[in-house]
Amino acid sequence: MESNESSYVSSPELAPKRSSPPPPKSPTSDSLEKPTYIRFLVSNAAAGSVIGKGGSTITDFQSQSGARIQLSRNQEFFPGTTDRIIMISGLIDDVLKAVELILSKLLSEINLEEGNDVDPRTKVRLIVPNSFCGGIIGKGGATIKSFIEESQAGIKISPQDNNYYGLNDRLVTVTGTLDEQMRAVDLIISKLSEDLHYPQSVNVPFSYAGVYFSGFHGTPYTHVLPSVATAAYNGVNYGPAGAGGKFQNNKEDRSNSMTIGIADEHIGLVVGRGGRNIMEISQATGARIKISDRGDFMSGTTDRKVTITGSQRAIRAAETMIMQKVAYASEKGVN
Repeated sequence: MESNESSYVSSPELAPKRSSPPPPKSPTSDSLEKPTYIRFLVSNAAAGSVIGKGGSTITDFQSQSGARIQLSRNQEFFPGTTDRIIMISGLIDDVLKAVELILSKLLSEINLEEGNDVDPRTKVRLIVPNSFCGGIIGKGGATIKSFIEESQAGIKISPQDNNYYGLNDRLVTVTGTLDEQMRAVDLIISKLSEDLHYPQSVNVPFSYAGVYFSGFHGTPYTHVLPSVATAAYNGVNYGPAGAGGKFQNNKEDRSNSMTIGIADEHIGLVVGRGGRNIMEISQATGARIKISDRGDFMSGTTDRKVTITGSQRAIRAAETMIMQKVAYASEKGVN
């Protein structure tokens, strides 16, 4: 994806050089109190060092920074890459502290592996919703050029990739030393957070299939259970043939089954009038979807069980469509 990067956006070579880059403008105390979030990519291998043994590193980083740190699951990558997604949420200052802890950790791992030969300038790829990229670019590229000049980091924004259905995010690649990267990330997060809609976008599950985080603030928790035999639940079945669609007991269907929890108040919108919404999802994806009876909740919650069965592709597509319905319900406050 990086090979097609947008031409706006450039590197410090296009900005006047300064002997010592200035610190970014100090955010106001008001801006530091704003909740926000940032997402960026890490290789699957590097994700392990961020998590630490038994989650010790990520727990320590959360404690030190005060921010919440979440990581997409193993093998769940940003489309077109083999990189996992880290999401950090909290107050701006806390988020920046967590980013610095993680980037420092990753840099120290590179130094251990490569010794003195390591290039001090590394890359971090931020994920930014397409609708907010204009604020970073600015009129005629003025904002991004000022960010490059102030931070001395290279900043490039990829064009929107239309090869992936539902992908509404772009990659913002920041290249530089750790200090340069942190100055650039500070400027970018502060700019994004000026838009009141940006912090709210953390509440929407990822639109690309197969990648989402459980436990977003402001949305129902999504629980994922291991492969579950759908016959174990006595709920209504929805299959591609319509309500009550008969399950085929073939090996693929039995081995590919996922159960997620959806807040009871949102089940109505997911199902639709007469089961129309869920039948449409089933027909569009080829997945079979079963919803538990009223009162049959995920353990310890008031979330109904929604069991999705089919191929991995069908399960991911159906999960995405269901979570989009939930996000819509959360945003509109409808049941």
